[in-house]
Amino acid sequence: MVSVLECKAKKRSAATAGDKSDGCNAVLSDVRNIGVVAHIDAGKTTTTERILYYAGRTHRLGNVDEGNTVTDWMMQERERGITIVSAAITCNWRDHQINLIDTPGHVDFTIEVERSMRVLDGAVGVFCAVGGVQPQSETVWRQADRYHVPRLVFINKMDRMGADFKACVAEIRKKLKANAITLQLPIGAAATFTGVIDLLEMRALSYDGDGRAVAESEIPAEMLDEARAARALLCEQAAEVDDTILEQYFADPNLSAELLRTSIRRSVVASRIVPVLCGTALRNKGIQQLLDAVVWYLPSPADRPTVHATDLKSEEKIIRHNTPEAPLTALVFKIAMDPFVGRLFFVRIYGGKISKGQNVYNPRIFKRERVMKIVRLFADAQSEVDVLEAGQIGALVGLKEATTGDTLCAEREPVYLERIVAPEPVMFMAIEPRSRADKERLAESMGLLAAEDPTCQVRVDPETGQTILSGMGELHLEILVDRLRREFKCEANIGRPMVSYYETVHGEGRATYLFDRDLGGRRHYVQLEIEVIPQKRGVGHAVEISAAAMRKLPDVKMADCVKQGLTDGILTGVLARYPMTDVLARVVDVVTMEDETATDVAFRTAAVMGFREAALAAGAELLEPIMSLDIATPAESVGDIIGDINGRRGSVSEMTTRGDMQIVNARVPLAELFGYSTVIRSLSRGRASYSMQTGEFAVVPRTVKEQLLNR
Repeated sequence: MVSVLECKAKKRSAATAGDKSDGCNAVLSDVRNIGVVAHIDAGKTTTTERILYYAGRTHRLGNVDEGNTVTDWMMQERERGITIVSAAITCNWRDHQINLIDTPGHVDFTIEVERSMRVLDGAVGVFCAVGGVQPQSETVWRQADRYHVPRLVFINKMDRMGADFKACVAEIRKKLKANAITLQLPIGAAATFTGVIDLLEMRALSYDGDGRAVAESEIPAEMLDEARAARALLCEQAAEVDDTILEQYFADPNLSAELLRTSIRRSVVASRIVPVLCGTALRNKGIQQLLDAVVWYLPSPADRPTVHATDLKSEEKIIRHNTPEAPLTALVFKIAMDPFVGRLFFVRIYGGKISKGQNVYNPRIFKRERVMKIVRLFADAQSEVDVLEAGQIGALVGLKEATTGDTLCAEREPVYLERIVAPEPVMFMAIEPRSRADKERLAESMGLLAAEDPTCQVRVDPETGQTILSGMGELHLEILVDRLRREFKCEANIGRPMVSYYETVHGEGRATYLFDRDLGGRRHYVQLEIEVIPQKRGVGHAVEISAAAMRKLPDVKMADCVKQGLTDGILTGVLARYPMTDVLARVVDVVTMEDETATDVAFRTAAVMGFREAALAAGAELLEPIMSLDIATPAESVGDIIGDINGRRGSVSEMTTRGDMQIVNARVPLAELFGYSTVIRSLSRGRASYSMQTGEFAVVPRTVKEQLLNR
């Protein structure tokens, strides 16, 4: 592994010797693909705006409250002061190219974080110095763990009343199980926060005006002992996880700053430690040091493991090397609409390169498509380039049939990467055009929204004929409808949001169904014996045909018909037409009379009807989404809030104190939380706030089940 510092040293040596070959990949080693992730209102967008300003990408300081930020460019984002879609931006710092993605913090838009994490090499976790580790912080941290993304932490809002740097670091270690090591100490807190102490160089840094001027000085005398103890701990923690400096540490525990940087980088790339810095983005303090840390410690694409793909022909796992010379392997991780060029396909190149005008192969649809244009991204603006190479993130124009999660590869060596999995929607609403003329436009517009956002699903109810729009919550549905009206000029009538329930079974059931009818002057005959078995919660559904039953089928085509029938039965449910989950449907026996009567119609119908009878015999139940609530409230309102939670079929799981606020952790069914923001403000005189995320699905109580079935 070649560190940034080693690369720089080689470049200087090569320049002195007049040799332009520096011994390390000039493209990959100087690239950082990073994301800024955090809980809502932790300051991600403000931090991103300051990064762009100090990197020279913008010439004014964007402000969320003023609605003039670069990354929150959508009208809905600026009106609400929240991030809705992830924005990709390219900037430069210390001769390094930084491809930065600012992600949403609201749980309704968690797919934006999920698909961004998939293509990032590193991440900056932003934490509020007052709020500490909040629910969505834990969610994005788990997403980063899942994709093995190295991280560093920026503790923001050190200027706020109640800011506590040490408590926040302790929460990161305890709640996130992260090996957090502090590289800085804050000088003061809240109104007295003036700067930071750099523990590597043992110097004090203070900021003036807009933060561009960083003054170095001696460490204040009253903090000198604390700083020395913190640096000694830093050296010890670095040596504990990096055997290469252990010998130097035993010889001299006071490791040099250069040796520490090299060691910390090795450990961060290997995800053994998480460096912690602090500051206040709104007051322009600590951002330059954060940028330095991104360049010094987070990995380049060359540092990351080679990507594993699956060969399309042999289905064997193969390795794609992160070099421009490798066969093309790229992942489409996002689709966005642009008013001027149409659909933009955001891609991460894992191997090879894509050039303007090149044909690329999509193994999902077995077709080649032509790339008409390649752009680098700057939020809602672009700059055209001729080529994207391995390790780069950009956007393509001209593809017709690609969707989120598709692989683009070389046609002669077709491979596919693991797709991005989107969470299931938990809420839906009916939507219909206001006039006959709007019908076609509305259908087309909703199709485009669904292509952009995998958590937005559109379907037609087979019983009522209504168009159903599904999403991740009230806010998500509200944003989707607002976009239909503003961006696509579609006026529609909408129903009130409703919860997306699922069906499941609590026991095993078996049924035998005989289909024997004359249709179209022909007899259709088949008898299927089907069993339904409950699965572990969260597994999903599966269909099978036993080996004994498979031998009795006339041909393979009929096996496909049976599986399609079972799948149709699962998707339409047996109680209230909700899709079923966590069930296994298996055909255990087949009886046919003669080949000409064993038709595809008979097999498909028998499979659907037999599944429904078996599912009812297995004890069908309704499942509802349960939300995890994190409520911050003054002590005097705790009793009223807990009483309200109990009245909503909820339960309190934990209560903690954070500063002068009580934190109530509760589990409440989503169906009971419509309009909850208004209620909680009323109960606390406007002083309480809450955040929530999907926790799990649980069986609906009998009384609620009866109400739903009789609705």
